[in-house]
Amino acid sequence: MTTAQAHPNIALVKYWGKQERSGNFPATPNLSITLAGLTTTTNISKAARDTFVLNGAPADDPKLWRWLKTLRGSFDIPPLEIHSSNDFPTSAGLASSASGFAALITAINAFCELGLNEATCSQWARIGSASAARSIYGGFVALTGPLWLAVPIAKKDHWALEVVVAITSTDAKNVSSGEGMERSRLTSSFYSAWLRDAEADFTAASDAIGIKDFTALSAVAELSCLKMHSVMLTSQPTLSYWTPASITCMDRVRSLRSSGHNVFFTVDAGPQIKAVCLSASADAVASALGDVPGVIKIIRSHLGDGARVIE
Repeated sequence: MTTAQAHPNIALVKYWGKQERSGNFPATPNLSITLAGLTTTTNISKAARDTFVLNGAPADDPKLWRWLKTLRGSFDIPPLEIHSSNDFPTSAGLASSASGFAALITAINAFCELGLNEATCSQWARIGSASAARSIYGGFVALTGPLWLAVPIAKKDHWALEVVVAITSTDAKNVSSGEGMERSRLTSSFYSAWLRDAEADFTAASDAIGIKDFTALSAVAELSCLKMHSVMLTSQPTLSYWTPASITCMDRVRSLRSSGHNVFFTVDAGPQIKAVCLSASADAVASALGDVPGVIKIIRSHLGDGARVIE
């Protein structure tokens, strides 16, 4: 048996939409941070047939089976018993698919002695879930063209950011990210503007991280988040992943910033709010978001490492 762990990542510059070609490539450049405070643990062993257990319960995941079939087209992979567990809500806007596929390819690579380097593991992870390409690495990670490889751009200790995650629902989302992206691509009148602006947002965020300009990063990250959700909201039928508590948390972050705290929010395809802040503001941010009605739990995290084998 081999066990691997990986952490989800949160995108500071988002992607929403895929390129119209095989390989599961995002439509726009994107940039993320890997979170130490949330973990997927996956162990694999040989079996008579493929089985998958997620968070202690047998699961049938067509996306996983398709990915394994593709992987077996290149490597000799025996039938596997796969056990995966998350210490955070699954399929609820916290990038569990990213950490899941990153942990899985890392475990298979070691168990089957494939000899893949991090870059190749990242490419295989991307085929399962595009954002999983970034969870192979720790710290600050970019996924951009023309080769569409995930590339670490700064280590986790480059900038002592903290992330306060406000959990506002533990339910799995009704519309998957993949389905939602395709709906937006086909129906949102804002989608073309989203594609047009992505490169400039990516460059601005990359520059801000390089010089540790929190004000500049705050502006572009929040704007990228709100642009993405505008595309979702203008899709037909509309896509809204927020809860009332999500909106209240965003307002609370704005109030904290107005009072002098270094903090901004970002929200992925789900109802959870991630407040990114400097360490000096983390206690105040956690306290303020924890007091919001409808917030179930607060998770605090520093930036984390990439995927790794633990046994």
